Amino acid sequence: MTIPPQGYAWWYIDAISDDGTHGFSIIAMIGSVFSPYYAWSGRHDPLNHHAFNVGLYGGGKKRWTMTERGRNALHRDAHSLQMGPSSLSWDGDTLIITIDEWANPLPRRVRGTIRVTPSAITQKSHVIDGHGRHIWQPIAPVGRAEVRLDSPDLNWNGEAYLDSNWGTEPLETGFKNWDWSRAALKDGAGIFYDSTTRDGKNHRLALRYESDGSFREVPAPPRQTLSKGPIWRVPRYTLAETPDTVTTERMLEDTPFYTRSHIQTVFDGEPARAVHESLDCDRYASTWVRCLLPFKMPRRSG
Repeated sequence: MTIPPQGYAWWYIDAISDDGTHGFSIIAMIGSVFSPYYAWSGRHDPLNHHAFNVGLYGGGKKRWTMTERGRNALHRDAHSLQMGPSSLSWDGDTLIITIDEWANPLPRRVRGTIRVTPSAITQKSHVIDGHGRHIWQPIAPVGRAEVRLDSPDLNWNGEAYLDSNWGTEPLETGFKNWDWSRAALKDGAGIFYDSTTRDGKNHRLALRYESDGSFREVPAPPRQTLSKGPIWRVPRYTLAETPDTVTTERMLEDTPFYTRSHIQTVFDGEPARAVHESLDCDRYASTWVRCLLPFKMPRRSG
């Protein structure tokens, strides 16, 4: 994949343990979309701004890491992506995620291996901005994760999800905000995308995936208002038939410009637990937010 100046690409993985007590999210980013360093540089060289973001949740072992590195720490080929000491590699059946990072702002080690095995790989990508400048591909909406970490000591299995986004312009150029959620269903997965672009238009996707990778569009329910992030007050919305069919189970991240949570919802008539995210691009693009980010997102040249 060629990433042009101003552009980006990321690979996103999350999982929830079978007992519902643990979760993780991982984002491997080239042309790091949330990097103040990439923005301040003029975004001329996306390969010089990459980051490996890890969020661990539950069991009193929460960790968050996102260290940006320069182009000499990036190595990639058709089957692997090495970003500093951490990597993603594909063995033909399973995505192997090797993590060796330090959490921020408290320096605690995050190290170990996660294996994600999709039930099927999907090939279909979707335009999410109406102009073809921002593309999303749900690579594996249905999968299984095996978490084996040494630091912190974590060992669990659960249902997993893998997707990718890429674009030719900054997120804040194309979008005002978006809300996204994915839910593991009895025989597959459901995904909602609800974005508002800079021209004020709303773009919605409601997709139901089977375990073999096939999918169909389902009617998108109306937008419902969720409670704002408890500290930074980021607005949160989701698609649901009625307000009483969706509740926030657990807040995972509450930041000045995005939130992540586990919610209880109903997708296409089926009750489900979902991973939910809300992003406010106006907040992210503000000077005060970008000046805060280096405290949680250090940069290393190598």
